[in-house]
Amino acid sequence: MQVFHIQYRNSQGALMRILNAVSRRGLDLTSVHAEYAGQEYAVTLLLEATQKQIGQLYREWYGIVDVTDVRSSSSLREHVDHATGWAPHPPASETVAQQTARAALA
Repeated sequence: MQVFHIQYRNSQGALMRILNAVSRRGLDLTSVHAEYAGQEYAVTLLLEATQKQIGQLYREWYGIVDVTDVRSSSSLREHVDHATGWAPHPPASETVAQQTARAALA
């Protein structure tokens, strides 16, 4: 799993272009967290990507005029952002049985 931290200016469609780069490659977004971060906005994406896909994503994200910074790191399955205390949660529509089955597959 890779965690991507992207800083961007909140102009019309900026977040959509960032997410579209992931979607176009058919990658599953495990979690997405967007928030106001001072003068700009930040989005944190958790997804599984190969080294080649990571390079492609970096190139495409830096090609977006409103993106100011892109960072990434490897992550454990349960990523916790210690600065904000935020951690991804399973979808609310997921039942306990589905959560148990998903945990067994991990």
